[in-house]
Amino acid sequence: MSELIFYTNPQSRGRIVRWMLEEVGGPYRTEVVGYGPAMKGPDYLAINPMGKVPAIRHGGAVVTEAAAICAYLADAFPAAGLAPPTTERADYYRWLFFAAGPIEAAVTDKTLKAVPTHEQRAFVGYGCYENVVDVLDVLLSERPYFCGESFTAADVYAGSQIAFGLMFKSIEERPSFRRYVDRIQARPAYARAAELDDAAAAAA
Repeated sequence: MSELIFYTNPQSRGRIVRWMLEEVGGPYRTEVVGYGPAMKGPDYLAINPMGKVPAIRHGGAVVTEAAAICAYLADAFPAAGLAPPTTERADYYRWLFFAAGPIEAAVTDKTLKAVPTHEQRAFVGYGCYENVVDVLDVLLSERPYFCGESFTAADVYAGSQIAFGLMFKSIEERPSFRRYVDRIQARPAYARAAELDDAAAAAA
């Protein structure tokens, strides 16, 4: 089996990928990359020219961007059952990319107070923050997971976005969000990942 190397920092979106790695259950080696010179230095820039974590190297393949890494790992470790069959991936792709696009952008803009005016909403991919949150609220009030009854990589990525938003108060508390986050964070793989990242943060 090709070696899998995980480049991360415990105080980053790398926590999403750590959780995904624990869900798939394959062996991997962790390289903690410090902020500043290490992350912006030539060695790491050869892995990710953006100078950001997380990233993975799996044999000769390098994957960056947390959503892409989650999707890649679901396919690379099919026995984990974290991606639907290829003929049943409409919701999987839809909500995975909704999280990487509208959710990420809407929450970031709101946090930075870069809120589009009513006139500007037509030019913004997510429209407005309120619409994004309402769409999520309706969806998660109707089903236990993004793809229905089955937990998938879309829940690792999109669920992490919601959980981070609730933690940092960049997404408002709603009953559907809290029930959903409690559900996904009760998974053993989430607990293992959090323990590993908390230990890494304490050691830094």
